Order: sequence, then structure tokens, then C-alpha cells
Amino acid sequence: MFKINDNYLKLPGSYLFSTIGKKVAAYSAAHPEKEIIRLGIGDVTQPLAPVIVEALKKAVEEMGVQETFHGYAPDLGYEFLRNAIAENDYRARGCEIAADEIFVSDGAKSDSGNIQEIFSVDNKIAVCDPVYPVYVDSNVMAGRTGTYDPATGTWSDVIYMPCTMENGFSPELPKKRPDLIYLCYPNNPTGASITKDALQEWVNYANREGCVIIYDAAYEAYIAEENVPHSIYECEGARTCAIELHSFSKNAGFTGVRLGYTVVPRDLKCGDVSLHALWARRHGTKYNGAPYIVQRAGEAVYSDEGKRQLKAQVAYYMKNAQVIYEGLKEAGYTVFGGVNAPYIWLKTPGSMTSWEFFDRLLETAGVVGTPGSGFGPSGEGYFRLTAFGTYENTVKAIERIKAL
Repeated sequence: MFKINDNYLKLPGSYLFSTIGKKVAAYSAAHPEKEIIRLGIGDVTQPLAPVIVEALKKAVEEMGVQETFHGYAPDLGYEFLRNAIAENDYRARGCEIAADEIFVSDGAKSDSGNIQEIFSVDNKIAVCDPVYPVYVDSNVMAGRTGTYDPATGTWSDVIYMPCTMENGFSPELPKKRPDLIYLCYPNNPTGASITKDALQEWVNYANREGCVIIYDAAYEAYIAEENVPHSIYECEGARTCAIELHSFSKNAGFTGVRLGYTVVPRDLKCGDVSLHALWARRHGTKYNGAPYIVQRAGEAVYSDEGKRQLKAQVAYYMKNAQVIYEGLKEAGYTVFGGVNAPYIWLKTPGSMTSWEFFDRLLETAGVVGTPGSGFGPSGEGYFRLTAFGTYENTVKAIERIKAL
């Protein structure tokens, strides 16, 4: 008789966004006349930039000609894209990252869930709290998190680093040593950012304690302040302790196209074993790369026209963030984020729980957000709104909330 992976049975309830989807579907079925504005899931709404569309069209035409047809992509990704990434995202910022240290994939979400496979199940993880659910869930599936306590919403073998209003949503260095540290900046869900000096402290800690930082930089395109780093490799010593995840979903609107990459430096080792070699072996065996057409579209992101057009799209979403932030503040809410990130994190009014506030917004304003408790125990009493809606719907949603 075959056996299943029992670790999957440890996952509590359903995935956060599945629960939200079911609640919204039920409300829509009961109130078909109501217009619902979705400011919950971090999906973009602006169409692909013209320069991206043109690159896709050209690549499709190439695929229809014998001389320019492409089959399977190389394991690491096409050299033309990796070179563009290395030059624009790293060398231009003074970071020593080579093209062959970049692994192109079908998105940062895939890599953030898969990267843990190259580490022993005995490793202990540390996560910010609240946190993007995939970090913890993928480690649950691997059997690395121990037992779940429904009363506290925590796992016995996970080190939680609280990010609260009291500490400015910036975690302290863990007192108990972890093996793997997940950091996401600009942060999802709180919208918090980190200075270069503060990030350098994490790099120093990881090198001193023998930890690996898994750094999610999916939202770096939204950074507006000069003292906020775009990459962990801007910090001295990061090559020996950090893996970095990147996405084209938020800066280029590729949520429906799927493209991302992960950087694993050759200097990152466990004893004599190179993590770069392990990830290359995993990448080659369980290929989750992107096709030629999509990688050509990714290359267009780094063209002069691509940079100009995508800068305008980022500005569009950050204008939405400003509308949300200022509107909620004017309405008397306590709000955070929205400066270097497309997320606004707000304190729920009074003693209202995150899900109670979700229900109130949906039922009285027709606005969908994300309950903070879905991101971890320290997220209770908070709520996330995204700037990825249309400008018109964002303005309308905030007017509705202000009228409550």
C-alpha cells in the first residue's frame, strides 16, 4: 500500500487566500447586485507594458521559424537574460554577482517554496511574524516545523521574530540560533523597509552564527528612499551567507506570465559543499524554468524603454498606495507602510479581530482586504490592503471605508 507525506496533513485549515476566495464567492452569490473591490491579493491590474508585448510578439515569431526555434531552455536560464540581470540588478549597484550565479525560474513563489529542499530537515528556521505564508508552509510540508498549536497559531520548531508596532515592524536578531532565516524587504505584509546598516547587522549575525539568510526582494522596485538597499548583496559579506529571490511579477506585471530568478553565490558553502552546486543539480533535475518567449520578455524589462515604461507602472501603484495611506489616516486609522512598498498595514479599530474587520469591510463596504492574522500570530489586530488595484477602484474603496 502506498503512503502519503503525512506532513501535508499537519497544515492547518486551508491556504489563506483560498479562505478569502471562498468568503468572497459566498458573499457575491448572496448579493449579486453588489460591486466588490478587491484590494486583498497582491495581483497586478495594469496590462503589460508595450515594450514587453513587442518582445513577446517577436519571440513568438522566432518560435515559428526553423532557424530561430527554441526548445527546452538551459537549466540556469538563457544567457541573454542572466547577463541583463547581472548587469542591471547587481553590477550597476556595486554588487559582485556573476551571470552564472543567477538561476531563472517561473517565479519567486516557486523558488521560495523549493529552496528549502537543498537543506537538511534538521535545520531550524526563523521567520518574521507576520510573514508570507509560503515560507512556513513549505517547511511544514518538508517536516521541519514540529507540531502546530492551534491556540497560538505557532509551530514548535519555528523561531518566530515578532514584527509589531512597538518595534517598528523590524525584528530583533534571534536570541536562539536558527539555521535558516527568512527575510523579506520591502516587507509583505507590513510594508516595512530596512536600512542598509540594519541589514548589514543581519549579514554579520548570519556569518558569525553560521546561518543562511533567504532574502525575498520581490518588491525592491518600489523602494523610494536612498538608505534602503535593493539587494542584500549591497552588504559586505552577504555572498557567504545569503540567497536572494526576485520576481518579475510586481515590477513588470508578470503575474500571468511567470518569471523570476534566484541568486546562489558560489561562495555560499556548507563545509566544502557548494550550495550553488546543490541548487544547480536540483534546478536541472526538477526544471521549473521559464520558456524562451517569457525570458525574451524579461530581457526587455532592462532595455531603456522598458525601464521607462515600468517606472511609470510602479509610480501608478505607489500613487494608489498614497491614496490608501492618506485616506485611512484621514479617517482615523493607524496605518503603516506604503512608502517603499505597495502594501498598507493598518491597525483594526478597537478590539476588532482581523477576520471581524474583513467581514465588516466586505459586508458594509464591498471591499476585500487580507486579515493580518493569516500571516501569523503577531498579525492579529492588523489588516493588509494592496495598492495593486486600479486607481479608480482604489479611490472608490477608500471613500467607502471612510464612510463606515
